[in-house]
Amino acid sequence: MLKTNLISLYQESFRKHWDSSAISNYEGSHYTTGELATEIAKLHLLFAQCGLQKGDKIAVMGKDTAEWVIAFMATITYGCIVVPVLKDFSPQDATSILNHSESKFLFVDADLWSNLRPSELSSLQQACTIQERKSLFSQEEAADLEQLFAQLDKAFETRYPKGYSREDIAYYQTPNDQLILLNYTSGTTGFSKGVMVTGNNIAGNVLWCIENKIIHVGDKLLSFLPLAHTYGCMINVLLALTTGVHVTFLGKMPTPRILSAAFRAVRPNVIISVPLILEKIYTGSIAPQLRDPKIKFMLAIPGLRNLIYKKIRNKLLEGMGGAARLVIVGGAALNPEIGAFLKKIKFPLSVGYGMTECAPLISFTPDSEQWRLGSCGQTLKNYMEVRIAPAFDESGELIQQKDEHGNTIGEIQTRGENTCLGYYKNEEQTQALFTEDGWLRTGDLGTIDKEGFIYIKGRSKTMLLSGNGQNIYPEEIEAKISLLPHVLECLVLMRKEHLEALIVLNPQSIEAAGISEEEAWQSILEGRKDVNTQLANYEQIQSFELHPEPFVKTPKQSIKRFLYK
Repeated sequence: MLKTNLISLYQESFRKHWDSSAISNYEGSHYTTGELATEIAKLHLLFAQCGLQKGDKIAVMGKDTAEWVIAFMATITYGCIVVPVLKDFSPQDATSILNHSESKFLFVDADLWSNLRPSELSSLQQACTIQERKSLFSQEEAADLEQLFAQLDKAFETRYPKGYSREDIAYYQTPNDQLILLNYTSGTTGFSKGVMVTGNNIAGNVLWCIENKIIHVGDKLLSFLPLAHTYGCMINVLLALTTGVHVTFLGKMPTPRILSAAFRAVRPNVIISVPLILEKIYTGSIAPQLRDPKIKFMLAIPGLRNLIYKKIRNKLLEGMGGAARLVIVGGAALNPEIGAFLKKIKFPLSVGYGMTECAPLISFTPDSEQWRLGSCGQTLKNYMEVRIAPAFDESGELIQQKDEHGNTIGEIQTRGENTCLGYYKNEEQTQALFTEDGWLRTGDLGTIDKEGFIYIKGRSKTMLLSGNGQNIYPEEIEAKISLLPHVLECLVLMRKEHLEALIVLNPQSIEAAGISEEEAWQSILEGRKDVNTQLANYEQIQSFELHPEPFVKTPKQSIKRFLYK
């Protein structure tokens, strides 16, 4: 257990950085740290008037905005448990989560609220909008929220007649060993579980990042990943608010056009991303150039090669605002060939690894030059431990394989400051999450080298078994297929003991090439031979099948594999 209390970090930071810019909406509202702290204090007063007690659950469901962050931070600094609900959840799933978590208060976007039925929300007492803070619902026996909002400013002035100042900040410091965040996963298995995250779990992430100087005072960040997911929330909110940086929340779908404009406007110093965004940039603008015979010829000349690499690197960074010193990728596996190219051109990239159950960090290497190609960084020193344990396939057979370096492949298991308590009201799943000696089972297969770098082979649940007993990792094959021209994404399946790949066409690259979809598909079919030359005999793809639309994904942009059999 860490000595530093999580909430004390925010109390100290808000006092220290009172006059600094803190959070903004892209093309919208802006808050200094002092204004952020003042809004939090107003909500604390509201919570007290609503009768909310320490340990009660408050849910937040809406677009990722500065006001979302205010609601989130007000909850944990009051002593309540925050329940982020992904805005992409169906009304049925959202209802189930609100009921399962026993949430008493809900911050929600008006359009999402209109799809919910208050009569079906068994524990909910009050609900209001996130942005405008307008009352949406109050149970008959609960305080009238509309009336409380109407009187809130006056009540706040009465409470702080000289105005609210940094000296007034005095947050309830929930003990680190207690539940502070209930995060419902949206994984690739289709079952949402409430991960019980403590203050210690978050503090472990935050303190390690502070010690390793991931972000600096005065940095600018652009947040475009879902805040209801721990990966996006940890760096862009929970770490950022301890450090004195300015975070701009995109608040909309990060399409290439929108993201490009936002990068130019914000000029972030550190970028938190998922592989899909980098892979789209690579396949859309870099890969076609590298296939040009003239470029191939010039890359064969050492002096020209370095100039071309530098030009590509600078162009990539300029497209990301021109001020980034580090691009962090996590949430899913990075295509190894794309990673190799970015490493080759000295792009400031580092890859991390984690999961919601570790809030989320397990491994990361903050220095992009020290990051090892193909790895997910090093285990968080002094905070987390990792071991490789024997793993079994779906038939119960022991997986007996080594990687190209002779390291044994097994299940990655971890323990330390960041590991969660388990799953809320689900003792069976909690017991399955941990080994008898207390290590958390990640469900990922991989290896670890002597320096602590972790290399992931794939998920134990997605591993396929060939007819002659060979273990096949579909993610590795998919990475190679995805590099074929005009492939947007793909999914490798085992059908009747043969490997097949479902492929989605890339309409943008087809349009840019000036060809028809039929011609693009024909070139992809011809590319199967090239892919198979890079694979072992037992990994050979027997057929490509055209899939008509993009695959359904989680917020981390991982394909929901269980939907495709």
